[in-house]
Amino acid sequence: MESSLLTRIALRASVPPVTKSLIALNVLVFVVMLFGGAGFWHSPNTVQLTWGANFAPATADGQWWRLGSAMFLHFGALHLGMNMLALWDGGKLVERMFGAVRFLVIYLISGVGGNLLSLVIQGNDAVSGGASGAIFGIYGALLVYVWFARRQMQAQEFRWLFWGALLFSALTIVMGYIIPGIDNSAHIGGFATGIVMATLLLPSSILPGRQLSITQWSAGAAWVVALFVLLTHLPTPKYRWQEEVAIQKQVQKLNQVDQKAQQKWRQIMLEGREGSLSFDDMATQIDTEVATPYEESFEKLSNLADDPKLPSAALLEQAKAYALKRSEASKAAAEQLRNMPFKPGRSSAQ
Repeated sequence: MESSLLTRIALRASVPPVTKSLIALNVLVFVVMLFGGAGFWHSPNTVQLTWGANFAPATADGQWWRLGSAMFLHFGALHLGMNMLALWDGGKLVERMFGAVRFLVIYLISGVGGNLLSLVIQGNDAVSGGASGAIFGIYGALLVYVWFARRQMQAQEFRWLFWGALLFSALTIVMGYIIPGIDNSAHIGGFATGIVMATLLLPSSILPGRQLSITQWSAGAAWVVALFVLLTHLPTPKYRWQEEVAIQKQVQKLNQVDQKAQQKWRQIMLEGREGSLSFDDMATQIDTEVATPYEESFEKLSNLADDPKLPSAALLEQAKAYALKRSEASKAAAEQLRNMPFKPGRSSAQ
């Protein structure tokens, strides 16, 4: 009677270190994001984009690192918890089957592959993130290993592992088409990538050399073709994310300028009423410390991209109009002060 596969692989590593490290890393990123403005149950897309989520206007604008960073971001505690349970359930088996290094390679490349397919399919329509693409790659690798090792396994064990993993993967993908907000393209892309990578990295003890080589060459060729198709069908970004970020940053700077300018205005008016500043002095300070900052902000805002497709396009126009209005009003007030007939100043008795 064949020995249990689970018993044999359990002897290879009592503790799956990479699986535990990946879970710890995902949890750590989630906790750090909580301190960076993310929500516990749900995080808005703006926060996810700041931390490296996958989105065509950002990723296809040159920030290709998002294909990797997105697999460590989660949109809430439930999203994180479900993914980490699935990672632990499949990872502790697959890491022992392939070894720590090969397991990590399968995980990371599956995550990138899933995010690449997500980028092509969803493009400008969705902000995506999560470890599910990489996790589906792990389950794809599990199916490959169990299938090619079936002759070395007990029949009951094969049925439990293979059909159980296949049923879990199939049901999850079906649910992805039913439940809105699930990035099914990342699941499918990660699953397919995991199958290919597992075939390429399959231990030689599972298949005879010649049969293994033919299988690996076929899988590698299919993956090269699929990768070529994906890379030649990358979406054209609806707008440039860097231009959107530049607008948001400059509007924030305008808000800071506005606060300081209004505070300075109140200080100048107070000193003028107390007689510690002449009208000329008041006008000079208004010009340099109120009107000029508004004017500089207007110029910086005017130099930003004027693309109506940008989400902050309307905000940019409002910010420019506000900065210009405050600059002109401040200059008019300064000119009016210079034309005042009486100029108060400090008085002293001798």
